[in-house]
Amino acid sequence: METIAWIGFSQGLFAALLLVTKKQPSVSDKLLTAWLFLLALEFLTCGLDYRILGLPLLSSTFLLFNPAFYLYTRTLVDKRFKLDSLQLVHLLPFLLFESLTYALNTPYALHDFFERDGALTFRLAFGVVSLLSWIGYNLATGRQLLKHRRALLNELSTFEHGERVSWLLFVVIFYNLYCLICMAVAIAVIVLRLEIPIMPVYNYSALLALVYILGFYGLRQTTVAMDVDAKASETTKYSHSSLSPAKRKAIVGKLNAFMAEQRPYLNPELSMGLLSLSLNIPKHQLTEVLSTELNTNFYQYINTFRVEAVKQLLVTHPDYSIEAIGFECGFNSKSSFFKVFKQQTGQTPLSWLKQP
Repeated sequence: METIAWIGFSQGLFAALLLVTKKQPSVSDKLLTAWLFLLALEFLTCGLDYRILGLPLLSSTFLLFNPAFYLYTRTLVDKRFKLDSLQLVHLLPFLLFESLTYALNTPYALHDFFERDGALTFRLAFGVVSLLSWIGYNLATGRQLLKHRRALLNELSTFEHGERVSWLLFVVIFYNLYCLICMAVAIAVIVLRLEIPIMPVYNYSALLALVYILGFYGLRQTTVAMDVDAKASETTKYSHSSLSPAKRKAIVGKLNAFMAEQRPYLNPELSMGLLSLSLNIPKHQLTEVLSTELNTNFYQYINTFRVEAVKQLLVTHPDYSIEAIGFECGFNSKSSFFKVFKQQTGQTPLSWLKQP
């Protein structure tokens, strides 16, 4: 266990120092740097606990990871979010319980969690606050990521921009599995009185894996926040819409005619903003019409035309390479071309071409 602690300290510190040297660091980079320094400090205190006391004290890593991951996600995907000194309030539970753990010298021992001693109230408060922190921040982080993805689907016709934060979804899944296993082990030890001595090792091993993930992807991450039209990205049922049914149908007709005549989908950089300017129709109205009248979003709508254009060229120009046809029809990468084509047809372009 002590070895894991020193590896975590060195890796967390190394990743933080690498981020410090990053050219033109963003707010997200600065936040992640501070986060990794705190994680390195958490590993350091764990190693010192083993070296001095011979056992680990109660870990407050949940209370650090939950708000830090939420704030980091906000800085990446929400252009309107401003990081200021008030955000430090998110760290107060971590600092408070970390300080009290050392003041009360509370060991990391689940078997004695409900023992009636002077630290029982502290341990109960720690458990309740950790659970609420996990639930609250986890829901808020997931909501931010889903909101960002929906906004991209209503703003962009090529989705590589959104894939740059897909690793955050992986972190969410990994972290929640880790937390659920922690809860299962805690119940098994506290309620069922099972002998499971691996809890500190498991906890810090998972945290070490998260340090590697955050350090690796954080160094490569660029800012992806977009200035999204609030009305256009809102996922409501449009119950209070100002558009009449006749107006919606008129917009659909104008939109489809523009697609057929001008073929704007051949432009790989086509966005909702460009389409809105070309049609002189507000973005939020186009989004509403796509959702209510055509039951789709901007990304799916545009790529449907691209896939149909690909099908036509595959038949009429069999001498063209499949990749060249994809680029000709508005896709800006081979990966996005094959991904979208298979999503819409259930086949690869070559399989579709060879079918009877």
